[in-house]
Amino acid sequence: MTGFFTVKRDTSWKTIGVGVLTGVALAFTGASPSVAAERLNLRLGPFEQSIAVSDLEQFAKTGTVPSSLQLYSAVLTPELRRALTSRLQLDPNLGTQIVEDLLKSPSGQQVLNSIRQAAPGLSLETLQAGFWLAARQANGLDAIAVLRAIPQETVTIDVTQAVGIASQLNFSYWKTQGIRSLLERSLSTGNQPFRASFDPSTAGSQTVRESFYSFYDAQRDRRLPVDIYSSTSTKPDAPLVVIAPGFEANRKFLAYLARHLASHGLTVAAIEHPFVARNGSLSSLNPDRLIPSSEFVDRPKDISFLLDQFERLNQQPGDLQGKLNARKVSVIGHSLGGFEALALAGAELRFDELREFCRSSGLLDRVPADWLQCAAIEQPKNRLSLRDQRVVQAIALNPAIGQIFGKSGLKSVATPTLILTSTDDTLAPAFSQQLQPFLQLPTPKYLLTAIGTTHLSVSDPGNFSGAIAQGTLVKERRGEEVEPLRRLLQGVSLAFIQQSTSEAKTYQPFLTPEYARSLSKPDLPLRLNTELPENLTRWLSLATMF
Repeated sequence: MTGFFTVKRDTSWKTIGVGVLTGVALAFTGASPSVAAERLNLRLGPFEQSIAVSDLEQFAKTGTVPSSLQLYSAVLTPELRRALTSRLQLDPNLGTQIVEDLLKSPSGQQVLNSIRQAAPGLSLETLQAGFWLAARQANGLDAIAVLRAIPQETVTIDVTQAVGIASQLNFSYWKTQGIRSLLERSLSTGNQPFRASFDPSTAGSQTVRESFYSFYDAQRDRRLPVDIYSSTSTKPDAPLVVIAPGFEANRKFLAYLARHLASHGLTVAAIEHPFVARNGSLSSLNPDRLIPSSEFVDRPKDISFLLDQFERLNQQPGDLQGKLNARKVSVIGHSLGGFEALALAGAELRFDELREFCRSSGLLDRVPADWLQCAAIEQPKNRLSLRDQRVVQAIALNPAIGQIFGKSGLKSVATPTLILTSTDDTLAPAFSQQLQPFLQLPTPKYLLTAIGTTHLSVSDPGNFSGAIAQGTLVKERRGEEVEPLRRLLQGVSLAFIQQSTSEAKTYQPFLTPEYARSLSKPDLPLRLNTELPENLTRWLSLATMF
């Protein structure tokens, strides 16, 4: 993404450069008007310098720094080049409506006003037209195309104002990118081969039976569809596994994982919440109200309600009698479902801290996971525990938990936890949504890190919702290239769940860094750790200061 490259004394070149490049230039969005921006004027006090957009394009394509940009070579990093060449995918049928709704929202108006301060020569109408034109592009946007779309020959950037905007931006995603190589190196484990007599990522010997149930909570007027995956033989001490989907996802999102666990003798209930994908998904986007505030309480309570029903069903004659151990439950949740898993495991919801963050920050300060959590600020209480004592383990995959539990609410978690983080997740970036929260969690805990994967990489390839695909607005990696991650998730999830059974010792070797590395690929490094190295922990602490 692009913007300005000049910094003032004692300011981090990399931080300011990437911040403005990713923040300011993305706003200058459009479709190839008859008059297009070919030059940038960079203004700092009495000084002004002009650069050609084509020079920036040359760097993006080749990695070579043209002579006109030598002054700014300090910020022309590989990370920046990746940003310049990355593309933002928009569904052409929804893009215009998405942008229109976004700009009408209070947060959207704040974005426009901030951009106009940094680019004083652009009128409000010009900015709005740029956004709308961009939404009509069928093949997506990249940063160079964004710059060329501005309907005037030259765009002037007030560097001082742009620095101010950059200082307010949420750098969560870019901080993650900045430590991507550090994560890969620091979490590595040598080259010793991993040997075992079996592999828990392969299918088990049990025949899997899938059945559908629908439960109705009359007190809360919520109907809950559930797919139950069971096998012919279930071990008496095996926990019941509950899978909770994310925002606008359905109960099929992790169907492959449910079938895998059931093939090893576990009973799995994949649930679906009433508030799921709207027709058109983000076509009615308002970032200030992505989801009803009540959902942050109702969704964990949905699971507790279902556990009550499962306890009764477990006693009744039928195929599931004795197979629904609802007094010993492992919850697996993705994204918002990861929040549910941790809330039921004991994490304290801190609405007072959430309100402070959401009211003191704007859209530019937040990542999409923050927008989602900020919808909860209307909850009347300051603190809330939704702990369900029947939950004995929590697996949170790409959880959106950067703000909802405050600075220490996760310290109340009372079960073992497993967290998955993906370095290229732009919706729930690793830095703020998983890595920093992981530091709060008590032991035992595990961190599964996937280098180069995205928010939806763990989704079931055969059950990917079109609504979710439209809702991400980014290119997701979810095909064959990320199959090693799905395979590792199958093995590690089974091994983690078995730690609550008599087979804990047998499965413990699969909760090691060596096992994760054995399934890694050169273009998809996979890591599994119980703690973060000191150098990485120190970096995470320091990074919160800018």
